[in-house]
Amino acid sequence: MRRALFLSLYAASAFLLPTLARAQREKLPDDDLEFVQRTWPRAHKLFTCIRYIVRKHGDGPTPRPGDMVSVLYSGTLLSEYAKNPTKPEPFDKALDPRHPFTVRVGRGQVIEGWDEILQLMRAGSKYLVIVPSELAYGSRGQPPLIPRDATLVFEMEVIKIDREK
Repeated sequence: MRRALFLSLYAASAFLLPTLARAQREKLPDDDLEFVQRTWPRAHKLFTCIRYIVRKHGDGPTPRPGDMVSVLYSGTLLSEYAKNPTKPEPFDKALDPRHPFTVRVGRGQVIEGWDEILQLMRAGSKYLVIVPSELAYGSRGQPPLIPRDATLVFEMEVIKIDREK
């Protein structure tokens, strides 16, 4: 009897564990994950499931928490990429080098995904960054521009880093 119970639990775990492990690891919904893997197969994946592609390497040090970082960016919903991959419509952008978006890194002034990825980037670097909803606006979204549970895609360029004094 014990042996039969053990074997049935073992068989069930062989089926369920890979499914549960994937659910714990991956933060992108299945449809988004499939699109991302098909569209950007060489994207690097962080432990938090943020994916990124280095478009241009920068030089100098990476920012530390508290540093002020000036960024040019364009933010798009992943669903917009699916509709029009060549020219997706951004929900937000700051593309003028005379008026970049400036943020203090690691202080919760931006979405968690930005705080994390900015600490990898050097001045002059350009990244394409895919941020799971959980590290962006989550189940609340940011109506009317960002629906709930939206995966976001950013084109980002760090143009300046000012060290915290």
